[in-house]
Amino acid sequence: MGRKVHPFGFRLGVIKDSRSRWYAADKKTYHQLLLEDREIRKLIYDKVSNAGIADVEIERYPGNVTVNVYTAKPGLVIGRKGATVSELRKKLDELTKKKTKLEVLEVSKPETSAQLIADSIAQQVQKRISHKRAMKQSVQRGMRAGAKGIKVEMAGRLAGSEMKRRETVKDGRVPLGTLRADIDYARREAHTTYGRIGIKVWVYNGEILPEDRKRKLEERIARVVEASATN
Repeated sequence: MGRKVHPFGFRLGVIKDSRSRWYAADKKTYHQLLLEDREIRKLIYDKVSNAGIADVEIERYPGNVTVNVYTAKPGLVIGRKGATVSELRKKLDELTKKKTKLEVLEVSKPETSAQLIADSIAQQVQKRISHKRAMKQSVQRGMRAGAKGIKVEMAGRLAGSEMKRRETVKDGRVPLGTLRADIDYARREAHTTYGRIGIKVWVYNGEILPEDRKRKLEERIARVVEASATN
């Protein structure tokens, strides 16, 4: 039996930061905030599911919540004259019962985002496009966009076969055992007439050196100090 380690969790605290950043003083508060984070992400994905959401980060400060939405189509999240983002912010205020700051950030290279690649493949498979074609084209686009390596794995009743099987397409290097390797990872399920198809995507975007990590931490500390001063 193989022993698998989640690529994000494996690098958490080394080159990766948690997608939810806050502190809870007791177990009850921690439990409530954890469930609230799930509801915030569910609300965003349900409301703007067609906007190509790559990631959602949540930061909590005394009295307010900051939600960073990374998307390939910021125009869809903002909406006409800001109508969609205003409605979304209002619902987040009602959910958290605090002042919510919603930041919409554009993903500069959607072809190298593991989540967007997995979503694209799932949509194509659900439209009955060949899974082999979808996998190969996604890998080729990602490599052309500047990724160092991409690996896509699909499992299930591929092409409607009677028995499930697993297929993999890989290009470049994907060093899963190297801690300083910046590995973006995502999972997705495609719902087809012959069952669910599991999709896993790994994208290697180069290495993050200690000085780069230190610079990012300094920038984050500066943001926290600024937010605390504002409050």
